[in-house]
Amino acid sequence: MIRSRLALFVLLIGVGTGTASAGNDAVMQLIAKAASDSAARTALVREGDAAAFFCKNCHGDKGIARYPEVPNLASQNPAYIVSQIEAFLSGKRRNEFMQGLMKVLGDREKAAIALFYANQPATPAVAAPPPAAAAGEGHYKRLCMSCHQASGYGSEAFARIAGQQPAYLRLSMKRYLARSGERTNAEMSASVGQLGEANIEPVVHYLASLK
Repeated sequence: MIRSRLALFVLLIGVGTGTASAGNDAVMQLIAKAASDSAARTALVREGDAAAFFCKNCHGDKGIARYPEVPNLASQNPAYIVSQIEAFLSGKRRNEFMQGLMKVLGDREKAAIALFYANQPATPAVAAPPPAAAAGEGHYKRLCMSCHQASGYGSEAFARIAGQQPAYLRLSMKRYLARSGERTNAEMSASVGQLGEANIEPVVHYLASLK
């Protein structure tokens, strides 16, 4: 069933902005149940492993992306993953391929995929901090830490960016800076604007090396 439904993405990726779903209450109820019921969590993680078969082509078998411009999803907060699924569906995030793929997921599949990736261990994209990371730490604490936390682990509302792919971090920040439309978030655009293009690289180095 999952595979046959995901096969429909070929018919959908040409569609422009998606229509937002009626809400993600049912998805979040499943995630909340998994937090208090280990058997439910185990079942959903197992289902997510299967449901994410197409996601793995880019995001990797265990959430470590296969391509440098694609984000790692390992250890990402499951509620945040769900919020980004909804962002693609509403058009708040723009990517025709992802928008089409998200349209064929049911509530349980969304919850299962989010929990599967959240359950995977994360590793730093860069083993050792390069010299530029020291300056990046200062910029991060000044402009980013209040939302993404000192650890870079984020929360239900903000992405885990610790250990993230350098190319993905760089691309995302430049998109916010340019307000190019792929990512729409006034606070992020304002913060990256204060950071300035010249200081993006040190922050990238710092975040990619965080454990």
